[in-house]
Amino acid sequence: MRALFLVFLMAFAILPPAVQAHAVVVRSSLDQQAPAPGQATEVHLFFNSDVEPLLSIVYLVSAGDRKQSLELRHGARPGELIVALPPLAPGEYALQYKVFAADGHITEDVLKFTVTEE
Repeated sequence: MRALFLVFLMAFAILPPAVQAHAVVVRSSLDQQAPAPGQATEVHLFFNSDVEPLLSIVYLVSAGDRKQSLELRHGARPGELIVALPPLAPGEYALQYKVFAADGHITEDVLKFTVTEE
């Protein structure tokens, strides 16, 4: 019995670890067009799995590393998260997000973008 247990233990030890899934942004509306200066707008983030807005957070990071929490909601498609942006002055910005995926994994990342004069 003990030998059988050791065989199973060794078999599991040599198996590759399970690949953990994470919600990754596969595209965003920022890919096509940056927000226009001075206008409130929305950014659509498309993840490879569904995310839960109530358990997720997105910050707008601006000059001087100032962070502002942003409003989130589900989009029309699975994995789509809509982020409400306030009016922005021209400059460098980032969306720093921490999302809770439907599979229970938490993912953190940053998307950088620039608002330019029209």
